Amino acid sequence: MTESLPSGGFETETLDLPGWTHVYSGKVRDLYVPADEAITEKIGQDCVLVVASDRISAYDHVLSSEIPDKGRVLTQLSLWWFEQLEVEHHVLASTVEGGVPAEVDGRAMICKKLEMFPVECIARGYLTGSGLVEYKESGTVCEIPLPEGLVDGSRLDKALFTPSAKAEVGEHDVNITYDDVVAMVGDDIAARLSELTLKIYTRAEEIARERGIILADTKVEFGIDAATGVITLGDEVLTPDSSRFWDASTYAPGQSQPSYDKQYVRDWLTSAESGWDKSSDTPPPALPADVVERTRARYVEAYEKLTGRTFA
Repeated sequence: MTESLPSGGFETETLDLPGWTHVYSGKVRDLYVPADEAITEKIGQDCVLVVASDRISAYDHVLSSEIPDKGRVLTQLSLWWFEQLEVEHHVLASTVEGGVPAEVDGRAMICKKLEMFPVECIARGYLTGSGLVEYKESGTVCEIPLPEGLVDGSRLDKALFTPSAKAEVGEHDVNITYDDVVAMVGDDIAARLSELTLKIYTRAEEIARERGIILADTKVEFGIDAATGVITLGDEVLTPDSSRFWDASTYAPGQSQPSYDKQYVRDWLTSAESGWDKSSDTPPPALPADVVERTRARYVEAYEKLTGRTFA
């Protein structure tokens, strides 16, 4: 959530929420600012309403199909994690009593406006994804040397801070080095971003492991709270959209691990059945009902296993 809310984004259907004005839509979330001074007075500071939709994206496209309850799962899981982490975060209210419109109850948060850093803060405890690609080419991840002989899914001796630079809408984020972060935000802030990211990952990895889930990596974002000057955790946190969760009971290094995210969607889109070429400019086709349902079930399973709560 930026001080001056970003332009661009995605064209989506937005809600008419009394007292709030829509200002931006990302791939999954819609942002609203107060249109009524009474809201700001009640909250006590400048704020933004973050509404998680049921939209799903893959390969830099927002799909025409939605995943029922996805917005509620992401919001409720983020709120649960914010309670577990001893880190300053941006949530001010998450209930109707606190000011959230009834129309988006359960999938929205009223949050502090933050001056966001232009860095995606990523912590990796396992080698996979883009990190594995770089490792196979050079034996490094974000130019950090790693031991020889690692395979897909190998657990690292210690978690790594492997940041990326935020890309323009529709483009891939680009992995960068720690020195690049220093050049962007300065020594002190770079050190603090690394420290906070690894603190969050370490604590979350312990909690997830106790529940039979491996947290392979996660992406978090931070900004400055203009009112206090404190570096503050923003956006979502430790959801299947921002993190790679694996089932500990089926974990086996040396192969691709099934994950609690949109894997069913990616697999179907790249299958012969979909008939879609991800390298083309053609929008992806609508998802079959069984892919939608299995994806929803995977999100709900992640929520229930992590929190110990039943999703209702």
